[in-house]
Amino acid sequence: MLDLLAVIPFGAYVVIFLIIPTLVVVIGAFGANPEDGGGATLENIKALGSRQVVDAFVFSISLSAASALIGAVLGALLAYAVATAKPDGLLRRIVTSACAVLAQFGGVTLAFAFYATIGLTGFVTVYLADHFDVNIFSGGVWLFELPGLTLVYTYFQIPLMVIVFLPALDGIRPQWREAAESLGGSTWQYWRLVGGPLLAPAFLGSTLLLFANAFSAYATAAALVSQGSPIVPLQIRGALTSEVLLGQENVGKALALGMVVVVAIVMWLYALLQRRTSRWLG
Repeated sequence: MLDLLAVIPFGAYVVIFLIIPTLVVVIGAFGANPEDGGGATLENIKALGSRQVVDAFVFSISLSAASALIGAVLGALLAYAVATAKPDGLLRRIVTSACAVLAQFGGVTLAFAFYATIGLTGFVTVYLADHFDVNIFSGGVWLFELPGLTLVYTYFQIPLMVIVFLPALDGIRPQWREAAESLGGSTWQYWRLVGGPLLAPAFLGSTLLLFANAFSAYATAAALVSQGSPIVPLQIRGALTSEVLLGQENVGKALALGMVVVVAIVMWLYALLQRRTSRWLG
């Protein structure tokens, strides 16, 4: 009974901040506006097939996939370097502490940091132009497009990868490496036949988590992109706050429902991979 009472606060948190908002989104996505008489309708769902919305989903998925893959590879390499250091050493404490902070460093602050550094009048941009006659935007203002947003998103994806992938690396037992070497296996053979297959589910699961993290990000892109709505969260903002097209609130909920479906699929795959990882990590 006491165990049940202990989880009541968590259950209330889940209901208030997850279940109820999800129900509001689902009901609103299939509901007509009060101005149109209310009731159920599929018009909001049909709006997801428009060219603008499809392009936003494609851009969001491309941005999330690119930043997740880059962040996963670089973050895994950094996590491996940390895992090979002393477990209680200064390097590990510094890197893990920094990653815990930087993984949450986003939104307007991160957008301003990049704009002040490599923006049109950023420090690095001006320095390269004045001293080396190099214009990093000679081919266009890529900072506000897919390459620039990918770079900005990767900034918080790498430390997040270190945090979620480091436990898997710590789960690799030295005895497995020693057994492979005692049988005459080389370092490449160990990682190809033993270490790699064992870490693959954890790596793929962490990559999916990074994808979901980028797919749901809003504030950083909103601060960088002042015109247009290239990603789905900005499309939702436009539907809810537009003063040109009124009565688009339920279209915004339909967009949110589309995001919920994508994230649910990704999290389902993540749970399957984590279940497989736990078989040997434990």
